[in-house]
Amino acid sequence: MRIVVAGIGGVGGYIGAYLCKLEDEVIFLARGNHAMEIKAHGLKVQEDGGDFTAWPDNVMTAETLEDEIDLLLLCVKSYDIETVLTELSNNITPSTIIVPFANGVEHKEKIDALVNAKVLQGAVYILAHKEADGLIVKKGKVFAALFGDAQYIKETALVSSLFDKAGLRHKTPENIEEAIWKKYLFISAFAALTSYFDISMRKVYEQHKNWAETLLQEIADVAEAKGIHIQEEIEKALKTASSLPEDASSSMHLDFQNGSKTEVETLCGYIVREGQRLRLPTPIMAKIYGVLKTKQSA
Repeated sequence: MRIVVAGIGGVGGYIGAYLCKLEDEVIFLARGNHAMEIKAHGLKVQEDGGDFTAWPDNVMTAETLEDEIDLLLLCVKSYDIETVLTELSNNITPSTIIVPFANGVEHKEKIDALVNAKVLQGAVYILAHKEADGLIVKKGKVFAALFGDAQYIKETALVSSLFDKAGLRHKTPENIEEAIWKKYLFISAFAALTSYFDISMRKVYEQHKNWAETLLQEIADVAEAKGIHIQEEIEKALKTASSLPEDASSSMHLDFQNGSKTEVETLCGYIVREGQRLRLPTPIMAKIYGVLKTKQSA
């Protein structure tokens, strides 16, 4: 099987590194010094369970990839999905399985509109980032990949089998949309709050718990209006934030700190726009979104 991992950052690098243990062909899509370092010295992963180095079969850019893809894991930022799919349009066939592991709840619909493939829904719980070229650092023990689609049961089982063999913890929830929203609830709220206050997730919980509770409720209310029931996840999200490592933050917060492009539209703007469409007020998210959008364009 030919597996292509697009985006070798915290998520794609970690998952891709484990998939390199398989006998299947694994290709990383990366560029620049990061790609050169992986080609020369492999991709190093540091985690609590021990460090290891992974060797993909090839490292290249999307533009230079040839031949068809059997499984495409989209681990790029949400704003890069369309660009990557355009670059891979000649490699994607109706038999290609695509699993987006980017933040957000709209990706399957958007991907279906761009390419003819078997698109699953997906999400990942992980605290990991690219520490340096060729180095992925994972913090804490949290890891779980969620994926699936009722329309593609066989394909879901195939991806599940690959993750089993690679030693990657995963779930294939019956209600995948609800599962995706549960993840989105946490990351949307804490990406917004860590970026707004410029502090870690645990410090948000300790110093601004009322903000966190209110924002989580706003997001859950939007989901409820769309027929997705995740109200009971609010307390779980708060408990998770309270137990994270002291310095663990969101990827969007790190992007703001580094002056990089952020997922503010996916993680904040989407809730504001959906709230307006559903005539549901989201005052805290609207306030945060307004500040962060200005900060992003500065």
